Amino acid sequence: MDYEILQGADDPDADFAVYPVTREFLPALAKWPHPGPHRHGWISHSHTASGPTIRPGDLVSLRVWDSTENSLLTATEQQAVDLSDIEVSKTGAIFMPYVGDLNIAGKTTDQARLHIQTALEGIIPSAQVQLSVVPGRKNSVDLVGGVTKPGTYPVVDDHFTVLGLLAAGGGVMPSLVNPQVRLIRNGRSYETSIDRLYETPSKNSLLIGGDTLIVEEDERYFLSYGSTGQEALHRFPKDTVSALDAVSIMSGINDARGDPEGVLILREYPANAVGSSPDRPRMQRVVFTFDLTTSDGLFSAGRFQIASGDLLVGTESPVTNVRTVLGLIGLAVGAAAAVD
Repeated sequence: MDYEILQGADDPDADFAVYPVTREFLPALAKWPHPGPHRHGWISHSHTASGPTIRPGDLVSLRVWDSTENSLLTATEQQAVDLSDIEVSKTGAIFMPYVGDLNIAGKTTDQARLHIQTALEGIIPSAQVQLSVVPGRKNSVDLVGGVTKPGTYPVVDDHFTVLGLLAAGGGVMPSLVNPQVRLIRNGRSYETSIDRLYETPSKNSLLIGGDTLIVEEDERYFLSYGSTGQEALHRFPKDTVSALDAVSIMSGINDARGDPEGVLILREYPANAVGSSPDRPRMQRVVFTFDLTTSDGLFSAGRFQIASGDLLVGTESPVTNVRTVLGLIGLAVGAAAAVD
């Protein structure tokens, strides 16, 4: 199989290019366009909030205290009147009897209470106001998929973080492979993995009303075929998967017929990625070859990053020294696990 592929690469009419992966080749490869699906980065810093503010759609409840006789608001021997579930209008205002429309959108609960009380003092000098707010849709966040309790959650304070919302939703489902977190804010999408959120406190951003948080399994995958341990589709178990990781994930190379000098990765680049400079592949279809019988081949395989959709092919050879190679791979994988 490897003979046919490598022989085909010498054909001037071949529709693919072959690149042996070595230490010398890796710097040039790092400059090539990435073939996988485009991923948006996470927000660069936590949102700074001065506190949750009232927004259109919130429900405001008031209790107005008035100790004067012949009050405009309270009946005889009544000390307070309740005005419940007043919806903040699209313009950000509520209607108050004898006062009219009062704009309270953008104010904190304390600021809105003081604003209403000041407006009432012109007609009821002794009035005192209590105010409570039930957040509406614009002061809530949506948690979608991948958790035990998805739903809509109010932003109760200015310390409501991404991890806080995930905890409120019962945590990420353990069945998901390499869970990804996507934050949609003001029409823009930001993405990271749950592992990066756990490992990097600065990524635990504060949430604001209107945010949507989606938790989903990593959709990236690679395929294995030929004299590999498995012929299957493999999901990415972590954010980056090297060629050496991929060999381990697919249960190694078949020690009865595998050729460690002929491990291949087949990849297809988009048409706009192709070019004649060393910073781009010569053709859309590319075959990367690995020689796992050498230290350079093993180290280079450890630095080569698998892209989603790659096909890893184990070629066959009648005589191999696979047991030695598998032992080296096992040692390399074990050492990497110990470092992690």
